[in-house]
Amino acid sequence: MKVALDLRVLDEPATAERGIGRYASELAAALADAGVEVVDRRRKSEADLLHSPSIDHAKLRPGVPYVVTLHDLVPIKHPDRYLRTGLKHRLRYAAVKRATRVIVPSEAVADDARRMLGVTRIDVVPEAPAPAFGPVTAPRGLLTRLRLPDRFLLWVGGLDPPDPRKGIEGLARRVAEGDGAPLVLAGRCDAAAEALAVDGRVILSGRVVDEELAALYSAAEALVLPSEEEGFGLTPHEALACGTSVAAFAIPALTETLSDNPGVRLVPPGDLDALLAAAAEMAGYEATAPARTWDDVARETVAVYERAVAAHL
Repeated sequence: MKVALDLRVLDEPATAERGIGRYASELAAALADAGVEVVDRRRKSEADLLHSPSIDHAKLRPGVPYVVTLHDLVPIKHPDRYLRTGLKHRLRYAAVKRATRVIVPSEAVADDARRMLGVTRIDVVPEAPAPAFGPVTAPRGLLTRLRLPDRFLLWVGGLDPPDPRKGIEGLARRVAEGDGAPLVLAGRCDAAAEALAVDGRVILSGRVVDEELAALYSAAEALVLPSEEEGFGLTPHEALACGTSVAAFAIPALTETLSDNPGVRLVPPGDLDALLAAAAEMAGYEATAPARTWDDVARETVAVYERAVAAHL
């Protein structure tokens, strides 16, 4: 099969260094390993199918069998925060409605898509931690530039700017005011994020490469995830792959994908005290890595492609 994969999300830092960029790059590599011929989206006329790995560049008139990945519906669920560019989002979601098949990372997103968009041609294909993530022996040797505290909790994500649904501002304040383990925030920062730093309590690492991120996961006492909305949540799976436990809010997607892992504690959404208590309880626990890999993601994605092509015959 020849697939035109639209990888423009990798050209833009705002998406390339977030979960969407990770999804696009890992999927492209895994498809190639699975024997799928991946071509540039501009050569779609030569391909059996076009796939947009996010709605950022979704097409209303693709001209070929078309698959789009819908990671979440946060802009529709919270329009006051995210729909300042209303026309752009309306066009994106109109393209999703017209797609031959729609891939989502969880049943939680599938439910939202059916309810809010009326989409029914949905395939749930959960994601996986990248091969770069695994336990790192003596991780602090790779992190000397960061001047980390002896023990710390970790949060990972884009901070340019901080996304309101991630709950990071409230978490940073709670840690700054407390006397538990300090918090390291890992990810590209802007001026608003830099204001979260508190000497000795909330430390910003700035942008880190995968080798450093795997070391941060391995060195942390636990990953904390105070998100109110996630479509899948790659960072907890990455932490688990590195043997590090996770404390998170029990929102639908995380309950669906993480509740069976003994290295995860899920607490009522919004309860930061319970979140930090769960992280302290799990400190030092050797977590079980997820069994799912990007080979699994690629195999299931190819099955979606086959359904999309068959629908056009």
